[in-house]
Amino acid sequence: MSLPPFSLSTHGVRLEPLARDHIAALQDAVDDGDIGALNYVNVPARDGMAAWVEDALAMHDAGQQLPFAIVVAGRVVGSTRFYDIELGVPTLAIGYTFHAASVWRSHVNTAGKRLMLGHAFDTLGAQSVYFHTSHQNLRSQAAIQRLGAQRDGILRAHRRHKDGSLRDTYTYSIIASEWPAIRARLDARLAAG
Repeated sequence: MSLPPFSLSTHGVRLEPLARDHIAALQDAVDDGDIGALNYVNVPARDGMAAWVEDALAMHDAGQQLPFAIVVAGRVVGSTRFYDIELGVPTLAIGYTFHAASVWRSHVNTAGKRLMLGHAFDTLGAQSVYFHTSHQNLRSQAAIQRLGAQRDGILRAHRRHKDGSLRDTYTYSIIASEWPAIRARLDARLAAG
């Protein structure tokens, strides 16, 4: 069973179902900060974005992922998705997230994660939500920890980076019993601006 597409919005951030129409704007988003050049992120450079979007849409059609475009003030500033969706538990992961560098250190990531976590726990009744990131991606690790997720462990030599080097994957999670306190903290942070 797969999740049907839907949109979510809060604090000027909208998550809308990823579509081919987003490709050009996502190319601009990865150029903002040259994000696609980072070795440790699962984000292509401009010339690989069309294939990346096609892969995300195919994974959605297969019931394995639910990808979104992140829109702020009418501008696509990145993408994120639910993946490893197990509705029988239910549990899922949030990832494949990137933002244009011009919205780093703003409320955009917090608002997007608040929307996704809220949908997972409050709508789907998730028992856990988890995150994966490279041992080299210190920015992602810090952002995940700021959400209130707990680091569960390290999958050593788990994947390869773009340059072929081995990646240790840091795994984090939030469980249902932790969500009310995390939700309150995120809501307070967003309300404070």
